Amino acid sequence: MTDATLTADEQMGAYTEAVQSGLYNKKTGLTGKYDNVRRYWEDEITGMMLRDPLEKLVQRNRERMLRLRVLDLGCGSADGYELLTGVRCRDADLQQREVDLLNGEVLGEYTGSDLNEDLLDQARAIYGNNPKMRFIQGDFTQGLPVHDDGSAYDLYFTSFGTFSHHNDDETAIALLADIAKRTEHYATVVCDWLGRYSYEWQSLWTNEPETLRNMDYVVSYIYEPEERQRRRAELQHLNLRLMSRPEAHHIIDEASGRAGVEIKPLMFFDRSVMTGRHLDTREYNRFAQPMRAAVNALHEINVRTDLEDLLFDYAPKRGFDFLNDYFENVQMCWNTLIRYVMQLLEQYDPQQRRFKGALPDIPGSYPESLREMMGRMRVLCEGVGWLSYGLPRENIIEPQLGYALRNLILERQQGQGAAHGLVCVLEIDKQK
Repeated sequence: MTDATLTADEQMGAYTEAVQSGLYNKKTGLTGKYDNVRRYWEDEITGMMLRDPLEKLVQRNRERMLRLRVLDLGCGSADGYELLTGVRCRDADLQQREVDLLNGEVLGEYTGSDLNEDLLDQARAIYGNNPKMRFIQGDFTQGLPVHDDGSAYDLYFTSFGTFSHHNDDETAIALLADIAKRTEHYATVVCDWLGRYSYEWQSLWTNEPETLRNMDYVVSYIYEPEERQRRRAELQHLNLRLMSRPEAHHIIDEASGRAGVEIKPLMFFDRSVMTGRHLDTREYNRFAQPMRAAVNALHEINVRTDLEDLLFDYAPKRGFDFLNDYFENVQMCWNTLIRYVMQLLEQYDPQQRRFKGALPDIPGSYPESLREMMGRMRVLCEGVGWLSYGLPRENIIEPQLGYALRNLILERQQGQGAAHGLVCVLEIDKQK
């Protein structure tokens, strides 16, 4: 019951306090660091690609009756921890409740290291009560930041371009060599760079990578376009290494030779081929389209997306035939799937619960991944299009189109650095 002695203005103080606490902030996945693309594409793509090497690592530790020790290099506010603990077990059925691969039984210790004390304070505020977690300040471009007991970790992890802070390849080589020397039995290393050939920064493409190793990465995407221009002089800049697969191989080979230990690449994959943040800002490519904003809308609850906004028009660059061929193919597959779904929505009759006319056959010449996604979207539209509750287009069909596009891109990526992120998973095995 409200205290009758409080005035209306005094009672309003409770709402003011709630607003200031952030509890009344309207949540959206359309913008911000943790937008829908970050959560449903970038984090999940990374998790899916890491699942096999992490399962192998977990199994090897179980055989030795050990839990995992993780060192997150450039941990920020523990985003890497959240990504890793969100990796799902393969093919979990509908009845399972516990589906996380790195659960509490598996994970023994997580150490997060970062140079920025403010980010570390934020991480400690969130996870400081977890006895398995600790956060330390350190600059991993100057060597491994953990020197307390000299013991090895099972997983050395970086995420979201963090490894690109190695502006000088010598520091990256030295770090990997040190990890290899410290490894007692077996270790997995995840290196996450900025991709050299992302369409976001097409203006920086070069056939002579030694002439442009690092880019001036401007952190402008956190602002809306008008505020971005108004704050132009205040924007923060980072000097970050661009990386292609051949350059990464050179660094790995040099580190292996220096350590006298084989550092074996298990996989390379491209993350955010079509959805990097700087596609929307056009900071480095005047032909870029705001694809991230359009994909964010697909995953936003109760929002109906104009699917025309998702159609991609790739602008080729002379002298880069291998990239032009790749992006042209991605564009054709991407646009074909979108136009097919537009046709499905136009022809579906919710009253009759069927399509109004015969839909064209899906050509057998299409890539298998495209044919599969087109078939799934047809089954989905026919299966839920008649639902009269819950906004089936906005809240079922459009998010599933987002996942179909994500799967299509994941199947077409080649791990060459033709995306916002180039991720490499390495194995150090001294028990061979």
